[in-house]
Amino acid sequence: MPANLPAEARAKWIKVMEAKTPEEKIRALEEFLSAVPKHKGTENLVHWVRRRIAQLRREVEERRAKERARGGGLRIYVEKSGDIQLALIGPPMSGKSLFMRCLTNANIEPDYIPYSTTMPIPGMFIEDNVYFQVVKAPSLNLDGEGELNDIALAILRNADGALIMLDCSRDFERDFKMIVDLALNDGIYLIKPRGFVRIEKRVGMGIQVVGKVTDATYSDVVRLLNDYGIYGALIYVDGEATLSDIEDALIRNPIYKPSIAILNNAGKCADEPKLAIPTVKAELSRCELDRRGLAELIIKYMGYVRVYTKEPWSDTHSKKPFVLKAGSTVGDLAQRIHSDLYKSFKYARVWRNGVVKRVGLNYTLQDGDIVEIHA
Repeated sequence: MPANLPAEARAKWIKVMEAKTPEEKIRALEEFLSAVPKHKGTENLVHWVRRRIAQLRREVEERRAKERARGGGLRIYVEKSGDIQLALIGPPMSGKSLFMRCLTNANIEPDYIPYSTTMPIPGMFIEDNVYFQVVKAPSLNLDGEGELNDIALAILRNADGALIMLDCSRDFERDFKMIVDLALNDGIYLIKPRGFVRIEKRVGMGIQVVGKVTDATYSDVVRLLNDYGIYGALIYVDGEATLSDIEDALIRNPIYKPSIAILNNAGKCADEPKLAIPTVKAELSRCELDRRGLAELIIKYMGYVRVYTKEPWSDTHSKKPFVLKAGSTVGDLAQRIHSDLYKSFKYARVWRNGVVKRVGLNYTLQDGDIVEIHA
């Protein structure tokens, strides 16, 4: 994404941000696209805008079809259930259906015809009382675009993370690269970038930057946001970012989905794969998969902790943990249990590695903690 788009293009983007309906967004995006210079530095941006226009047009068509038929149409997301929702994505015939049959409660038959699945299929697997919802997305067409790719990417965008199904009997490293590029063109990082930017618009507070911007001053950042009509915002930079990364966050609003690769037919992987994300080997035709190892990897790599609760003066703790994002506090747990417990909170006792400690709301929890809240 290039920084320093011309003033006309930035003014057109303000209209995109102000658009309310899909029809308004389509018109505003078309005007924005006409103002973007066409050269190598803007290729990704132009491609993304055209994809977004096509997606919005399909949304409009589906909505109108539903209004005519009073229902129907393709579902592009599955409501979250359980503790963690994972999108299962990959090319056709790579083993996604076998994975669902081996690991979850989903009643599903393998697809013998590529691209025959057009609806998301949810399933659940449980390990140590943690509920992992897996949503099988339609197969990705790695050599083109289309409605099924849009549905798969919408499922991915809604999920907490991704399981990428790869087949070692194919050129799985090429498939992986193409999947990463396909998602990135839609503003979804499957590999954590060196710098990730998140922008929260806020009224009446000016521009604040938390993190490191390598190629620009604070004044440069303020000037950029002001050019887009934004005068109040909190900018979080995870790692290191450039001014171009900040402009990308303004326009595409990219997101990061932590991902794990499942290598089916693992016996055909000649070398140890180097995919920049964790891998789990499997022989799904025989349902050979370390489900406990996969569950632990999901918890740790995707940034979660399991916290157990205990009633005051009880001898035992709960068997079912609360699954929280890493960095969560006792206050976050109290609010998760009930807002009244948070409001009337006095103190908590935390058991960690056999040591008991009395703590307050801001105490950061770790995986395996046992918490007893007093109110």
